[in-house]
Amino acid sequence: MFRNRFKAVLWIIVVLIFFLFFNPFVIIGAGERGVVLTFGAVGQQVLGEGLHLRIPLVQRIVRMDVRVQKSQTDAAAASKDLQETHSTIALNYHILPEKANWVYQRIGTAYKERIIDPAVQEVVKAVTARYTAVTLITQRETVRHEIRELLKQRLINYNILVDDFSIINFEFSKQFTQAIEAKQTAEQLAMKAQRDLERIKIEAEQKITQAKAEAEALRLQKENVTPQLVRLRQIEASLRAIEKWDGRLPRVTSGAVPFIDVKSFDEKP
Repeated sequence: MFRNRFKAVLWIIVVLIFFLFFNPFVIIGAGERGVVLTFGAVGQQVLGEGLHLRIPLVQRIVRMDVRVQKSQTDAAAASKDLQETHSTIALNYHILPEKANWVYQRIGTAYKERIIDPAVQEVVKAVTARYTAVTLITQRETVRHEIRELLKQRLINYNILVDDFSIINFEFSKQFTQAIEAKQTAEQLAMKAQRDLERIKIEAEQKITQAKAEAEALRLQKENVTPQLVRLRQIEASLRAIEKWDGRLPRVTSGAVPFIDVKSFDEKP
């Protein structure tokens, strides 16, 4: 009886030691896949998330991240008109979960440095060379779309799927940037000069119109001046002079004395 119990306890200890040191269980976490290596050779089976058994000392499990990852790459290129460009590219991607063993066997875990970064730089150079520097600015969304589609075609050959693509920064040489700024300044000055010219033209037309109106008014006034009107103005002036006269003649006659022709009032025109 005692010997049986001793054997049972011994087997339990052996099993515990086996599990502690050889660990036949492996847990694949969320967003991961397990690549099974049997004596170092990559197997066809890809382990999904959860708990799995392996053969101790024979099999080893390599965990591969299949979640969406971000890669940021600096790329230098030349435009169609030979202007240097410097851009920062952000790429969101993930490896195909069912192809995790293929990626590990042919590329390893450093697929960003080996595949993604060189592909981004090469594609950016190829697409940038199709456009002039100005169209790279004005058609940025079109350039972004072309780079994204070309990257998809390149990376799917390595079982890497492109989720999104963004151009974070896009810069030109200092000389080109200064030339663009000078051009914009010249265009703004030209627009201002055009507006000033139009304003001066409108003001001149307004003055011409006003002068024509004044000339027309003066012409009409001259046409309305008749001998009767002249006689009436003379009479009005003479009456105003009589109203101001106090009835006394000046004592010193050193100058001309105003003379009012009263008889002229009775004359008929």
